Amino acid sequence: MLIAIVDLAVDRTVRWATSERDSSSLKVTDAVSMVARALPCWPTDTDLVANGLADGACGSLVSSPHPLTHASNTATQAGPRSRRSSRICGIVASGSGDPSGRLACPDVTPHRAECALMAAEIHFGTDGWRAVVGDDFTYENVRAVAQGVAAYLDGESRPVVVGHDARYCAELFAREVARVLAANGRSVILLDGVTPTPAVSWTVVQKGAAGGVVVTASHNPMEFNGLKYKPDFGGSASPEVVEELEKNTVKALSKGVKTMPFEEAVSSGGVTLLDPLPSYCEQLGRMVDLPRLRGAGLKVAHEAMYGAGAGLIARVLDGGSTAVTELHGERNPGFGGMHPEPIDRYMPEAMALMGEGRHDVLIANDGDADRVGIIDETGRYVNQLEVMALFTMFLLEKRGERGDIVRSLTTTGMVDDLGERFGVTVHELPVGFKYIGACMRETDALLGGEESGGFAFRGHIPERDGILAGLLMADMIVEYQQPLSEILEHLFALVGPHAYKRDDIRFDRDGYEKRKADVYKRMQKDAPKELAGEEVIRTRTDDGFKFYLEDGSWALMRMSGTEPLMRVYSEAATPARVDALIGALEQHVGVRVGPDGTARE
Repeated sequence: MLIAIVDLAVDRTVRWATSERDSSSLKVTDAVSMVARALPCWPTDTDLVANGLADGACGSLVSSPHPLTHASNTATQAGPRSRRSSRICGIVASGSGDPSGRLACPDVTPHRAECALMAAEIHFGTDGWRAVVGDDFTYENVRAVAQGVAAYLDGESRPVVVGHDARYCAELFAREVARVLAANGRSVILLDGVTPTPAVSWTVVQKGAAGGVVVTASHNPMEFNGLKYKPDFGGSASPEVVEELEKNTVKALSKGVKTMPFEEAVSSGGVTLLDPLPSYCEQLGRMVDLPRLRGAGLKVAHEAMYGAGAGLIARVLDGGSTAVTELHGERNPGFGGMHPEPIDRYMPEAMALMGEGRHDVLIANDGDADRVGIIDETGRYVNQLEVMALFTMFLLEKRGERGDIVRSLTTTGMVDDLGERFGVTVHELPVGFKYIGACMRETDALLGGEESGGFAFRGHIPERDGILAGLLMADMIVEYQQPLSEILEHLFALVGPHAYKRDDIRFDRDGYEKRKADVYKRMQKDAPKELAGEEVIRTRTDDGFKFYLEDGSWALMRMSGTEPLMRVYSEAATPARVDALIGALEQHVGVRVGPDGTARE
């Protein structure tokens, strides 16, 4: 039987071994129980240790380049001779400091083991908590976060909605959340099947729920999963709510959680199952004239990216002359090796399909379908800044609507130009839809958007909805009665030429927070006064460092709150100017992107 051990006295080095020892040393049955409770899914291959392992001998379990894979190294002469992979994430703590790693650790106790399991800090970034499955994203930690949510909602009589995306074991994690909430007296509506995050948010509003929990890591790579908390208005949680959830989670890690068998929770009525998609699709029909779209004769492609939005564009547009071609609509927790973010470099098949010239538009959605990516009929990727400006122009010019526009500081100045032209106020806010959604609610804003492809619309929820955004893009083509490429040219005629680029520079996860702090500290001491020969006339430092230049262009660097990434952005009149500004800023920071996307000094 496989047992994982971490020796806290030796820099949290993970160790493993097999043993037939009795209770005179470590109780193997107790250890296995602890491991099983921490595993998100029990490994199918438990014979990691090669033949010939001496009783009590063990080897180090070290991280390989793939976050979900560990490689065994020989630690003793009788240690393993082969290299095998395993998804170990349950661990038993040893306080002995014995570098031999032998199993004779009489001071191991269940309490110390559970403390070791919780060693990693659970921190909510710009959009919830995300972690690597089998590393920090375990059943134990998921239960702790669920307990934190239950404590936050103490005294609430309204139900809590729980949903999940299509990632690995997502439905099992969602059940764990439901079990904890039900054990704490919360009434739970568990959504039946894979559900897009915006559909979870809509269900929270439609059912009058106290809030919602979504098991998703959104656009993160396949090895991640995460939890998002949605308050009763269906949007992103405020920083104050997030802080309380984190504090409650810390308490749960030390004091334990309440849980109950899932079958008991269902039979007692504490958990009820619901298919949210019929109600969600009805709401989409209130936001977009679906009968007109169905009869418009469009040829729409949908890049589902193996995510939670699979099948939905076809579902709402089926039944007329409009035809939908779907790519990657099957469930695949590995995302087919792709990064489930709807940008051009992660969609080679979609780009190739649109290059054939047989479709009017391609709508792409990320892993949980709260983001959108667009490719026009010529095969050109329409970047997210252009999409934000197109939505602004469409709502103000063609539909004649009025209201404030809310955007993150990483989005486009074209929106400001359109706001001035049509007489509406534009708000620029830090990255994170918790800020955008709050401002939309305060101002009854018409549109909210961010550079990553998340857009929210008045009359719906103050939260991103990639399915709705894609349908509105198709509706735009119908209303303008022009190809999307020509609508884009009309936009440029109004606001002038535009180019944009973003570099993603990846760091190792270990040490990322320190690297992030060091970069920000250095930039605070030595911010550039000019970039690529253009004077910096204003600097914004509340979310990274954004430099506004004399000619109206801008450049920005910020460290991600959800991934170990530095992102460097620029918007200017020409691609050459954008490249120059990004290069100058990366040179000033002292970090540039290598051919493989990783940081180079």
